[in-house]
Amino acid sequence: MALSLCLCLCLLLLLPPPAAPAPAPVPALVSRTDWAACRILSRELSRLLATVTEPHPVLEEMQLSEEDPQNWPPRIRCSDACDPPTLDTNNTRCLHRIHQALQHYRDLLGSDIFRDQPQPRLETMMDQLLELVQQKHGHHPRHPVAPSDHWSHQLLRHLALKRLRSFAAVMSRVFTHSAS
Repeated sequence: MALSLCLCLCLLLLLPPPAAPAPAPVPALVSRTDWAACRILSRELSRLLATVTEPHPVLEEMQLSEEDPQNWPPRIRCSDACDPPTLDTNNTRCLHRIHQALQHYRDLLGSDIFRDQPQPRLETMMDQLLELVQQKHGHHPRHPVAPSDHWSHQLLRHLALKRLRSFAAVMSRVFTHSAS
């Protein structure tokens, strides 16, 4: 009997150890940015901007050189990492820049520059885009735009819309890539 018990114990030692339980799957970090919704809204924004017309056609043809481009809105630059390979791995910097620019343009739309020609549809769409991007970056307070001279409103409005069109085109490309 002792021999059979010893044999059983020896045989048990020869068996491979029991398999360790499979580790619980680690949930991947989920980006809360709804890329598809951002893509749709950014495309709608571009379409809406194309329908906004200038009250004075001469402004459409006007080209100005900027004296101080630092005072104008944030632009998407190469250093913002909005290129497709970087977006696939880390989109934080790009989304931060997009958020900054969206907030800037939203503030402009609510300023005295647009008092004579309010753009409620643009404001609503910008608010929706800001809500989508703010999910990741939190809510930031609005920064009031400094009042400007009434005589300059038409020109400033023209420049703001022109730059917003350009920004919306680039933003739409970023969201289109990320949503695919």
